[in-house]
Amino acid sequence: MVIGTDVKTYFEGRWHDGDLMVMRAADHGSWLGSSVFDGARHFEGVAPDLMAHCRRLNDSARAMGITPVRTEQELYDISVEGLKRFPPGAAVYIRPMYWALDGGTLGVLPKENATGFCICLEELPMPPAGRPLTLTRTQFRRPVLADAVVNAKAGCLYPNNGRMLREANDKGFDNALVADALGNVAETAVSNIFMTRDNEVFTPVANGTFLAGITRARVLKLLRDEGFRVHETVLTFEDFDDAEEVFTTGNMAKISPVSQFDDRHYQLGRIAKLCRELYWDWAKSEK
Repeated sequence: MVIGTDVKTYFEGRWHDGDLMVMRAADHGSWLGSSVFDGARHFEGVAPDLMAHCRRLNDSARAMGITPVRTEQELYDISVEGLKRFPPGAAVYIRPMYWALDGGTLGVLPKENATGFCICLEELPMPPAGRPLTLTRTQFRRPVLADAVVNAKAGCLYPNNGRMLREANDKGFDNALVADALGNVAETAVSNIFMTRDNEVFTPVANGTFLAGITRARVLKLLRDEGFRVHETVLTFEDFDDAEEVFTTGNMAKISPVSQFDDRHYQLGRIAKLCRELYWDWAKSEK
């Protein structure tokens, strides 16, 4: 799937121009969905937290039972090398991936030390600053570790996210606000969620049903360093009805304000705007 324009693919030890075919029909990842990936961003000459994304890819592989075949430093270095193939200042989506090649026990368990690997770079503009999102409820929920590999950024989890988005889009909304198994708010279909009340910031506590994202962690630190009281806690849908501001964090857009949740409309407030400014200032300082 190409979502960007100019694509570069690292496969079998070298960079290729274009969207290269990398999987075979009988690869374990093709027919049993044993694939993991991560997504980092390059924009305005910086690639924030790229090493953390490389680290999470290897952690995801181990959680899925796939043997990582590159160190975090190697993943980082290959990605940086690939970014040099784009024009200066290009906004690029960085997606390293592993998938199992062969099956072990009964053909279902991924076989150790049999791993496919590539990195896909796609030129993809950053969304306009401050463009708001609209959210709605969905009938679908985030699974728990007993039911799915929720401690990995695994491709097999995304069909569930896709049906959340389809339901939201069919109702005329951009995205869905999603519950965990107990009915409390977990995240959106594709990003972590924050809300504010009385000048304090709240986000769902990481309870093992969703990936507590790298951008989420960075924003938590930036807000606390700025002196905000930030709470990682259990949040209900009613809490979001009572919120003053709502915003999302994620790799694709970093920080996005939310203007509506079902019938509830929000102001596009100063805290979401400040978060974006703090994030950009930090990212530029890391250049």
